[in-house]
Amino acid sequence: MTRLSRALRAVVLATSLAGLPALAPSASAADEPGAQAPKQYFPLATFRVGAYASSGIPSWAGIIDYLRYLNEVEGGINGVKLFWDECETEWAVEKGVECYERQKGGREGSPVPVFLPHGDPVSKALTEKSVADKIPLLTTGYGRTEAIDGRVFPYSFTVLFSFWSEASSVVNYIAEQVGGKDKLKGVKIATVYHDSPYGKETQVPLDLLAKTYGFENIQIAVPHPGNDQSAQWARIRQIKPDWVFLRGWGVMTPVAIKTAAKTGFPVDRIIGGIWSGSEEDVRPAGSVGKGYLAITPFPAGQDFEITKKIKAAIVDQGKSDLKDLKSFGSVYYNSGLIETIIAVEAIRTAQARFGKRPLNGEETQWGLEHLVLDEARLKQIGADGLVQPLRLSARDHEGGGAGKVLQWDGAKWAIVSNGWVKSDRELLLPVIYERAAAYAREKGITPRTEDTAEAGAQ
Repeated sequence: MTRLSRALRAVVLATSLAGLPALAPSASAADEPGAQAPKQYFPLATFRVGAYASSGIPSWAGIIDYLRYLNEVEGGINGVKLFWDECETEWAVEKGVECYERQKGGREGSPVPVFLPHGDPVSKALTEKSVADKIPLLTTGYGRTEAIDGRVFPYSFTVLFSFWSEASSVVNYIAEQVGGKDKLKGVKIATVYHDSPYGKETQVPLDLLAKTYGFENIQIAVPHPGNDQSAQWARIRQIKPDWVFLRGWGVMTPVAIKTAAKTGFPVDRIIGGIWSGSEEDVRPAGSVGKGYLAITPFPAGQDFEITKKIKAAIVDQGKSDLKDLKSFGSVYYNSGLIETIIAVEAIRTAQARFGKRPLNGEETQWGLEHLVLDEARLKQIGADGLVQPLRLSARDHEGGGAGKVLQWDGAKWAIVSNGWVKSDRELLLPVIYERAAAYAREKGITPRTEDTAEAGAQ
């Protein structure tokens, strides 16, 4: 055992004895040859145990497999290799904040470039801390919607697909099925939602969209965790909606699918939200899940160029973080892969300005606000079709706002939408900016101007 390994193990032991979540050092972080070479620390706040471990485990595999691929095949990011450790949160807010506090100081001389909260409640709890520490929070497919306005939320990045965009894209997909937005008038859309701040997040945009297009907006709450939904689906049987938008999490989703089938509601008229659209959501429902739909910014599949490369270099070589290889290319695996691609490309963008070296959070924040993933760049990294085109700025920390609709065929997901289904961002953004401005007034924040944003990280 090297002196460095002994030191790391001592840190883990001391952390555990202090009652804080322990950092689990990765193999790449310990006895790596050429330890003096510059390396970029990439902290992981994981949840491999607890109620939501089934979603966390494949997500971390997508992250770690891509980091290993970068190190072993591409030599890191412009020659700067990555190393990481894990801090177990069990998807609990308190432990998630503790992990952030434990990891934010960096490691082995490398600062933290970006932090992945992997939980909507945790991300909101860290909003102000991240500003004080100048560490960007990258939340893909979740997070505070108002953080799209980076003038007010400089270190929160609700990248890719906010919950408001999710709701709007679902409505636009339904509009395609009924013959256009002008045919939405009188259509009944019932949202069955997890009775939590996360579940309620789409109520404001759906109310706006209903007033704009004339559909009937019905909201039905399901108390956590959603093991019994007989009353909710009995109500659906009475009101006979044309479509159901299912915004669940965990066990709530397969229970909803099975209960819908029992009450006779067609599952091919149920569209799950981002966190109700994984293999782990539909497999427990059994055969009645066939035909179920879901919208996601994380399309499943192994046939993207980058997944083929990872399979050859990492998975087939026995180096994958996955224990169950059937999850390779799953929605959750690809979600981890996608968010890491975004983080890495932001670091690469920032390196072009600040140098090919380990970067801190302030520098990576600049990289995120100048991130451009157009079709040409996505094709270069083998992610075309997997990642939607993105262009971020201080005014727009989402950058995308589209999802693909998948349908479960009983064994796997198939993409059934015509490419990416875009949201009505022109309609939603003014309201989002108003809410961000209200937050700024409440907190006494002076929003950045374009000039002050550009001058950051000097």
